[in-house]
Amino acid sequence: MEAKVWFFSVFAALLVVAAPSAALDVVSTTSVLWDPVQSIGGEYVEAIYIADPAVCPHMQGDIIPNRIQIEQEFIRSADLFVAHNGSVDKQYVMPYVDDFMEANDYGTVEWVTLKNPAMTWNTPEKATALAEEVRDWLIAADPEHSVYYTQKCGEYIEEINAAGQLSAEEEAIIPGQQVVVMVWQQEAAENWLGLDVADIYAPDFYMNGGYTAVKLVDRINENPDTYADVVYVIENMQSGELGKGVEEALNDKGYGVKRVIFTNFPKSVDGVDSIPDVLAYNKGLVTPVADDSTDGQPEPTPSPGFGVLAGILGVGLVFCARKGVA
Repeated sequence: MEAKVWFFSVFAALLVVAAPSAALDVVSTTSVLWDPVQSIGGEYVEAIYIADPAVCPHMQGDIIPNRIQIEQEFIRSADLFVAHNGSVDKQYVMPYVDDFMEANDYGTVEWVTLKNPAMTWNTPEKATALAEEVRDWLIAADPEHSVYYTQKCGEYIEEINAAGQLSAEEEAIIPGQQVVVMVWQQEAAENWLGLDVADIYAPDFYMNGGYTAVKLVDRINENPDTYADVVYVIENMQSGELGKGVEEALNDKGYGVKRVIFTNFPKSVDGVDSIPDVLAYNKGLVTPVADDSTDGQPEPTPSPGFGVLAGILGVGLVFCARKGVA
């Protein structure tokens, strides 16, 4: 009996020793970097993100310090701190982390940042480039597991391609649909999904205010026939609810337009937990579905509502806009 107890004790101990433990604790400013870090890092990485993914970091002056306090035990001893180093976090996330560490004598943060702070990730091509840069971060920080990180990166890129690739059925119904789109999503709409962009709208600071939603409504009223084939108004979630008036103006003309809300951040929508999920989600919003009331002709998918998010975002989020970032 004693021999059996000894055997199982030794066996259990060996399992504990053999079980992999995280080599790196990683703090990310946003869920955009957190997702590839955690996905590629796998069993050797434990990662968290600071900024709320449903709201632009520029609007989180009260939220971010609270989130840092909640995660303070993790942050104080983290091995790696990663950031975009652009407008999405340079002023509104990174300084709060720096101040927290210094105020508590936890040391000075040495940030690892993107080569291009304005880098986007809302197309399969750009998401792949982001994954490869994150892979290199992890290898540099933990070269012992470089083979593992390389393999996991390849698997992650396969997920990106699977989510972003248009099937034969999708190729037949998505490209060529006419849309008006918030400018930060124009590249995804045109270059990835093949949508026909009739016009764009943007925050008031873009191109000296020449492409605000109000100006677009004016153009619609002046030349309504130009927009007769538009089927979607595409919003950018983290930039606020800018396109509602555009949707109303087009529907007042009898065009039957739907407003859909693309997102850029994992964890900003229930069930959208990764960048591959973001791609699949956005693609789904412009995938027409058959409607019996129209004799089987495709109808635009319904727009997801902002719900509580609309009240949080408000008009102030226009300041959050940065192409493909917010």
